[in-house]
Amino acid sequence: MTMTYAQPMPRRYTRARLAVPALWRQVIRASEKGDETIVPEPDRSAYTQLEIYDGFLAAFERRTEVADVLRTSVDRTIAVRRLREEFSLNHLQATALLDLPLTTECRDRIAHRAEELRSALNR
Repeated sequence: MTMTYAQPMPRRYTRARLAVPALWRQVIRASEKGDETIVPEPDRSAYTQLEIYDGFLAAFERRTEVADVLRTSVDRTIAVRRLREEFSLNHLQATALLDLPLTTECRDRIAHRAEELRSALNR
């Protein structure tokens, strides 16, 4: 009987890169189910979530410029770099911006969640 062991994850699958799709799934699944409650992620701090939400909301106000950057970028890494340079976003914010749809419904849901987080943090 041979035992197999889990291999270490390759560098491209670091925890920071896997966190943003989880955020995307959190927002999208709530819209698919039609329920307004969003289950908080246990492995991410509220401050980091709020930082990502604020970056998304700031970029949403300039969504035509964001769409132009995404349209003219060759690949994902170039798009993230250009978003960081042109909109003064950090890496997590730029990556989240690529993963989230730029729809009004998504913007409203994120704005509502950001307000909930701010009120919870100010208690």
